[in-house]
Amino acid sequence: MDLIAQLEAEQVAALGKEIPDFKAGDTIRVGFKVTEGSRTRVQNYEGVCISRKNGAGIAGSFTVRKISFGEGVERVFPLHSTNIDNITVVRRGRVRRAKLYYLRSRRGKSARIAEDTNYKPKKA
Repeated sequence: MDLIAQLEAEQVAALGKEIPDFKAGDTIRVGFKVTEGSRTRVQNYEGVCISRKNGAGIAGSFTVRKISFGEGVERVFPLHSTNIDNITVVRRGRVRRAKLYYLRSRRGKSARIAEDTNYKPKKA
């Protein structure tokens, strides 16, 4: 293991966050800490993960897309952000590509993703 990967693994371990196994196509719910004045609360953002970047390393991020009031809204979350309270996988999607940017141009039934009923978790 090279030095950079070793340092990155130490930083991820120091954060102590439990990141579930999810990929593009999965519907996920991200509990994001929102600060309003002096109070903080957890606001859930639920949508389809359309991309993951930089793997599970410290610089990893993922993009979640949802439809809000008929308008598509995308948000990029850093994977190991301190503002993320929790990540929950709502349903597994069966897709054949790593980036689902084609969903941006789709509406309604053509934007649906089939559910993966026989999902096997990755071996660690």
